[in-house]
Amino acid sequence: MTTLYFILVGVLMGNIAVGLIRILRGPTAADRMLAAELFGTVTVAIILLLAIVMEKPVYYDVALVFALLSALAVVAFVTRGWPNPEPGEQDDGRR
Repeated sequence: MTTLYFILVGVLMGNIAVGLIRILRGPTAADRMLAAELFGTVTVAIILLLAIVMEKPVYYDVALVFALLSALAVVAFVTRGWPNPEPGEQDDGRR
């Protein structure tokens, strides 16, 4: 069963490589932020798998902290980095 967990960690590392390509190519800041969110999610999954394999329950807490930091990064991006419409301008959803 531990071999399966290590294979899953390898697949998740491949996911990080694909996310790195998205960060480098963009084209928008939102695409890059989603790729960074992917990094956070994959990191949590890898830490949880390694916690099971190594039988170290303290890593569950570490994974929880990474998940919370990842969520806070998205909130910070949306509140600070997302462009606000000018006053009086309404986005009606048409493009």
